[in-house]
Amino acid sequence: MTTKVDEIAPRIYRLSTLVPDIGPTGFTFNQFLLDDEEPLLFHTGHRSMFPGVRDAIGRIVPVERLRWITFGHVESDECGAMNELLAVAPEAQVAHGGLGCLVSIAEMADRPPRPLSDGEVIELGEKRVRHIDTPHVPHGWEARVLYEETTGTLLCGDLFTHLGDGPALTEGDIVGPAGDAEDLFAYSSLAPSTPATIDGLAELAPRTLALMHGSSFSGDCAGALSALADAYRVRLAGTA
Repeated sequence: MTTKVDEIAPRIYRLSTLVPDIGPTGFTFNQFLLDDEEPLLFHTGHRSMFPGVRDAIGRIVPVERLRWITFGHVESDECGAMNELLAVAPEAQVAHGGLGCLVSIAEMADRPPRPLSDGEVIELGEKRVRHIDTPHVPHGWEARVLYEETTGTLLCGDLFTHLGDGPALTEGDIVGPAGDAEDLFAYSSLAPSTPATIDGLAELAPRTLALMHGSSFSGDCAGALSALADAYRVRLAGTA
Protein backbone atom coordinates (compact mmCIF):
# COMPACT_ATOMS: atom_id res chain seq x y z
CA MET A 1 0.00 0.00 0.00
CA THR A 2 1.28 3.44 -0.97
CA THR A 3 0.41 6.58 0.98
CA LYS A 4 -0.10 9.57 -1.33
CA VAL A 5 0.40 13.17 -0.20
CA ASP A 6 -1.60 16.12 -1.61
CA GLU A 7 -2.09 19.69 -0.39
CA ILE A 8 -5.84 20.35 -0.22
CA ALA A 9 -5.71 23.81 1.41
CA PRO A 10 -2.80 26.11 2.24
CA ARG A 11 -0.35 23.96 4.26
CA ILE A 12 -3.00 21.32 4.95
CA TYR A 13 -1.97 17.96 3.52
CA ARG A 14 -4.02 14.84 2.84
CA LEU A 15 -2.17 11.55 3.40
CA SER A 16 -4.17 8.86 1.62
CA THR A 17 -3.82 5.07 1.53
CA LEU A 18 -6.06 2.95 -0.68
CA VAL A 19 -7.10 -0.51 0.51
CA PRO A 20 -8.39 -2.06 -2.74
CA ASP A 21 -10.22 -5.06 -1.28
CA ILE A 22 -12.73 -3.11 0.84
CA GLY A 23 -16.05 -2.72 -0.93
CA PRO A 24 -16.53 -2.99 -4.68
CA THR A 25 -14.12 -0.16 -5.63
CA GLY A 26 -11.65 0.06 -2.74
CA PHE A 27 -11.60 2.36 0.27
CA THR A 28 -9.22 5.15 1.27
CA PHE A 29 -7.94 5.88 4.76
CA ASN A 30 -6.90 9.53 5.00
CA GLN A 31 -4.98 11.52 7.57
CA PHE A 32 -4.49 15.29 7.51
CA LEU A 33 -1.33 17.13 8.51
CA LEU A 34 -1.50 20.83 9.34
CA ASP A 35 1.97 22.31 8.83
CA ASP A 36 2.69 25.18 11.19
CA GLU A 37 4.91 26.07 14.14
CA GLU A 38 3.12 23.34 16.09
CA PRO A 39 2.23 20.69 13.47
CA LEU A 40 -1.05 18.88 14.04
CA LEU A 41 -2.11 15.48 12.68
CA PHE A 42 -5.79 14.59 12.39
CA HIS A 43 -6.18 10.78 12.40
CA THR A 44 -3.23 8.47 12.98
CA GLY A 45 -4.33 5.59 10.76
CA HIS A 46 -4.29 1.96 11.83
CA ARG A 47 -1.29 0.71 13.75
CA SER A 48 -0.49 -1.58 10.81
CA MET A 49 -0.32 1.49 8.54
CA PHE A 50 2.08 3.37 10.79
CA PRO A 51 5.26 2.94 8.68
CA GLY A 52 3.60 4.39 5.59
CA VAL A 53 1.92 7.23 7.47
CA ARG A 54 5.15 8.07 9.32
CA ASP A 55 7.06 8.23 6.05
CA ALA A 56 4.36 10.40 4.46
CA ILE A 57 4.50 12.83 7.38
CA GLY A 58 8.27 12.97 6.91
CA ARG A 59 7.83 14.23 3.35
CA ILE A 60 6.25 17.38 4.83
CA VAL A 61 7.83 17.87 8.28
CA PRO A 62 10.20 15.77 10.39
CA VAL A 63 7.92 13.40 12.29
CA GLU A 64 9.62 14.27 15.58
CA ARG A 65 8.30 17.84 15.19
CA LEU A 66 4.68 16.74 15.60
CA ARG A 67 3.09 18.69 18.45
CA TRP A 68 -0.56 17.58 18.35
CA ILE A 69 -2.09 14.18 17.62
CA THR A 70 -5.84 14.37 17.10
CA PHE A 71 -8.71 12.31 15.68
CA GLY A 72 -12.47 12.30 15.42
CA HIS A 73 -13.35 9.45 17.76
CA VAL A 74 -11.88 6.31 19.29
CA GLU A 75 -11.57 3.69 16.56
CA SER A 76 -8.56 1.83 15.19
CA ASP A 77 -8.38 3.67 11.88
CA GLU A 78 -8.67 7.00 13.70
CA CYS A 79 -6.18 6.44 16.52
CA GLY A 80 -4.64 2.97 16.15
CA ALA A 81 -1.10 4.36 15.74
CA MET A 82 -1.45 6.94 18.53
CA ASN A 83 1.22 5.44 20.79
CA GLU A 84 3.58 4.70 17.91
CA LEU A 85 3.46 8.40 17.03
CA LEU A 86 3.95 9.45 20.64
CA ALA A 87 7.06 7.27 20.70
CA VAL A 88 8.68 8.99 17.71
CA ALA A 89 7.48 12.55 18.47
CA PRO A 90 8.71 13.36 22.00
CA GLU A 91 6.89 16.74 22.23
CA ALA A 92 3.59 15.47 20.86
CA GLN A 93 0.41 15.34 22.93
CA VAL A 94 -2.94 13.80 22.13
CA ALA A 95 -5.74 16.39 22.21
CA HIS A 96 -9.39 15.37 22.26
CA GLY A 97 -12.70 16.35 23.81
CA GLY A 98 -12.98 16.07 27.55
CA LEU A 99 -15.42 13.15 27.35
CA GLY A 100 -13.17 11.13 25.06
CA CYS A 101 -10.21 11.72 27.34
CA LEU A 102 -12.20 10.69 30.40
CA VAL A 103 -13.86 7.60 28.91
CA SER A 104 -11.00 6.14 26.85
CA ILE A 105 -7.93 8.10 25.88
CA ALA A 106 -6.44 8.80 29.32
CA GLU A 107 -6.21 5.02 29.81
CA MET A 108 -5.05 4.23 26.26
CA ALA A 109 -2.42 6.89 25.53
CA ASP A 110 1.16 6.47 26.73
CA ARG A 111 1.22 10.16 27.75
CA PRO A 112 -1.61 12.13 29.34
CA PRO A 113 -3.91 13.74 26.75
CA ARG A 114 -5.09 17.34 26.71
CA PRO A 115 -8.86 17.50 27.20
CA LEU A 116 -10.64 20.20 25.20
CA SER A 117 -13.95 21.87 25.93
CA ASP A 118 -16.49 22.42 23.17
CA GLY A 119 -15.37 25.40 21.08
CA GLU A 120 -11.86 25.52 22.54
CA VAL A 121 -9.13 26.63 20.11
CA ILE A 122 -5.56 25.39 19.78
CA GLU A 123 -3.17 27.96 18.32
CA LEU A 124 -0.70 26.24 16.00
CA GLY A 125 1.11 29.43 14.95
CA GLU A 126 -0.69 31.03 12.03
CA LYS A 127 -3.44 28.41 12.10
CA ARG A 128 -6.24 28.16 14.68
CA VAL A 129 -7.99 24.82 15.20
CA ARG A 130 -11.37 24.78 16.96
CA HIS A 131 -12.65 21.63 18.66
CA ILE A 132 -16.39 20.99 18.14
CA ASP A 133 -18.22 18.22 19.99
CA THR A 134 -20.57 16.16 17.76
CA PRO A 135 -21.78 13.30 20.00
CA HIS A 136 -22.78 10.22 17.96
CA VAL A 137 -22.25 12.11 14.66
CA PRO A 138 -21.51 10.16 12.65
CA HIS A 139 -20.84 7.65 15.45
CA GLY A 140 -19.19 7.41 18.84
CA TRP A 141 -20.29 9.10 22.05
CA GLU A 142 -17.05 11.09 22.08
CA ALA A 143 -17.19 12.08 18.37
CA ARG A 144 -15.95 15.50 17.36
CA VAL A 145 -14.65 17.47 14.40
CA LEU A 146 -11.97 20.14 14.08
CA TYR A 147 -12.33 23.43 12.21
CA GLU A 148 -9.24 25.27 10.99
CA GLU A 149 -10.40 28.85 11.06
CA THR A 150 -7.85 30.62 8.85
CA THR A 151 -8.38 28.38 5.80
CA GLY A 152 -12.00 27.46 6.52
CA THR A 153 -11.16 23.75 6.52
CA LEU A 154 -13.54 21.42 8.34
CA LEU A 155 -11.81 18.17 9.34
CA CYS A 156 -14.91 15.99 9.03
CA GLY A 157 -13.79 12.58 10.20
CA ASP A 158 -16.21 9.94 8.91
CA LEU A 159 -18.85 12.38 7.64
CA PHE A 160 -19.42 11.96 3.88
CA THR A 161 -17.63 8.58 3.84
CA HIS A 162 -17.53 7.21 0.30
CA LEU A 163 -15.75 4.48 -1.60
CA GLY A 164 -13.22 4.47 -4.40
CA ASP A 165 -9.92 6.18 -5.06
CA GLY A 166 -10.99 9.53 -6.47
CA PRO A 167 -8.95 12.73 -6.66
CA ALA A 168 -7.53 14.27 -3.50
CA LEU A 169 -9.91 17.22 -3.91
CA THR A 170 -13.16 17.40 -5.86
CA GLU A 171 -16.00 19.80 -6.56
CA GLY A 172 -18.25 16.91 -7.57
CA ASP A 173 -21.09 15.31 -5.66
CA ILE A 174 -20.11 13.83 -2.30
CA VAL A 175 -23.61 13.51 -0.82
CA GLY A 176 -24.87 10.81 -3.20
CA PRO A 177 -21.74 8.65 -2.77
CA ALA A 178 -22.02 9.07 1.00
CA GLY A 179 -25.56 7.69 0.77
CA ASP A 180 -24.28 4.72 -1.21
CA ALA A 181 -21.67 4.02 1.48
CA GLU A 182 -24.35 4.33 4.16
CA ASP A 183 -26.46 1.76 2.33
CA LEU A 184 -23.46 -0.59 2.19
CA PHE A 185 -21.96 -0.13 5.65
CA ALA A 186 -24.77 1.37 7.81
CA TYR A 187 -21.98 3.23 9.63
CA SER A 188 -23.87 6.21 11.05
CA SER A 189 -25.63 6.45 14.40
CA LEU A 190 -29.02 7.80 13.41
CA ALA A 191 -30.40 9.84 16.28
CA PRO A 192 -32.97 12.66 16.40
CA SER A 193 -30.12 15.13 16.93
CA THR A 194 -28.08 13.99 13.91
CA PRO A 195 -29.44 16.42 11.28
CA ALA A 196 -29.34 19.41 13.61
CA THR A 197 -25.73 18.67 14.56
CA ILE A 198 -24.75 18.65 10.87
CA ASP A 199 -26.78 21.81 10.23
CA GLY A 200 -24.70 23.46 12.94
CA LEU A 201 -21.54 22.59 11.01
CA ALA A 202 -23.06 24.06 7.84
CA GLU A 203 -23.38 27.38 9.67
CA LEU A 204 -19.58 27.57 9.78
CA ALA A 205 -19.64 27.98 5.95
CA PRO A 206 -16.36 26.10 5.49
CA ARG A 207 -14.40 26.39 2.25
CA THR A 208 -12.94 22.86 2.28
CA LEU A 209 -14.24 19.58 3.70
CA ALA A 210 -11.42 17.18 4.62
CA LEU A 211 -12.87 13.65 4.54
CA MET A 212 -11.37 10.61 6.18
CA HIS A 213 -12.68 8.19 3.54
CA GLY A 214 -12.85 9.42 -0.06
CA SER A 215 -12.06 12.67 -1.83
CA SER A 216 -11.98 15.95 0.05
CA PHE A 217 -14.34 18.64 -1.22
CA SER A 218 -14.08 22.30 -2.23
CA GLY A 219 -17.16 24.09 -3.44
CA ASP A 220 -20.47 24.79 -1.72
CA CYS A 221 -19.49 23.14 1.55
CA ALA A 222 -22.39 24.58 3.53
CA GLY A 223 -24.78 23.30 0.86
CA ALA A 224 -23.20 19.84 0.97
CA LEU A 225 -23.54 19.71 4.75
CA SER A 226 -27.16 20.86 4.59
CA ALA A 227 -27.92 18.23 1.94
CA LEU A 228 -26.30 15.55 4.11
CA ALA A 229 -28.43 16.66 7.07
CA ASP A 230 -31.54 16.42 4.89
CA ALA A 231 -30.53 12.94 3.71
CA TYR A 232 -30.33 11.81 7.33
CA ARG A 233 -33.76 13.34 8.00
CA VAL A 234 -35.14 11.13 5.25
CA ARG A 235 -33.50 8.06 6.77
CA LEU A 236 -34.82 8.93 10.23
CA ALA A 237 -38.31 9.25 8.76
CA GLY A 238 -37.95 5.74 7.37
CA THR A 239 -38.40 6.80 3.76
CA ALA A 240 -34.84 6.26 2.46
